[in-house]
Parts: sequence; C-alpha cells; structure tokens
Amino acid sequence: MRFLAIDYGNKRTGLAVCDNSETITSPLEVAVSDGSLFDRILSVIRREQAQAVVIGLPLNMDDTEGPQAKRTREFAAKLRQKIDIPIEFFDERLSSFAAEDRLVDLDLTRKGKKKRLDAVAAAAILEAFLETRRNKKASTTDHTESFDNT
Repeated sequence: MRFLAIDYGNKRTGLAVCDNSETITSPLEVAVSDGSLFDRILSVIRREQAQAVVIGLPLNMDDTEGPQAKRTREFAAKLRQKIDIPIEFFDERLSSFAAEDRLVDLDLTRKGKKKRLDAVAAAAILEAFLETRRNKKASTTDHTESFDNT
C-alpha cells in the first residue's frame, strides 16, 4: 500500500511517501502550513497515488497529549472531510531527532537543513510506522491509532 506521511506543524508541514511494497520511504517536500496546505496535500495524494495517510502524533514522553497533539487532531479532522482514504496516527515523539541525525552528514547550511528537516521527519515517521506494521505488533507499545470520524 502506498502511504503519505504528514509531519504537521504550525509553520511547516513535512510530507513523505513510500513505495507500493512499503519498503522504501522518500521525503517529498515541506509545505507551508497556511490556507493552501490542504490543497497541497490533496495534490500530493493524487500525484503520488497515496492509498492512506499516516499523521505523526506528537505525544509527550509520558504518553499524554499536549497542545500540539490537539492541533494535529484538529488538522486531521479537517483533512478527513476532504479525502476518502484512511488516516492513521503514529507516535512521532523522536522523529525530529532521527531526522536531524540523518541530515548531519549532508553538506548543508543550517538554513538548508531546516528546509528539509520536516520532510525527513515525515519519512522517519513513515519508516517507523511501516516497521511496526511489518512486525504486526499488537502490544501496548504499538502507538498506532486509526482516526475515527465519529
């Protein structure tokens, strides 16, 4: 299945996608989180032929949800009204750290890294989601959650 991962942020939103075999993830782009964000995401869903969306849910280290998690859920609820493919949440707690580690070896300026960071973070979220999916863990350490529109 082809997934689109979204690392939603107040200013910037990272997008990444995987191949149909769910083995290769690729950072796509960083979109500005403004009035055109939903149109941008819809365009990417069509272009990439995404069959489902994974949204990083920023949980606190104690598994509670803070203000950004609430904003992310509100964003997902609005997105749900615009698409007819499944949306799933996935714990993104350490995705930014993983993304920063991946960018360390690249010869980029600080500004260049910042421009790519959110898309690389979305790819890290998607990789972790796919790994969990492959392992088919049903334990409580599996922080995958389906979005229910009810």
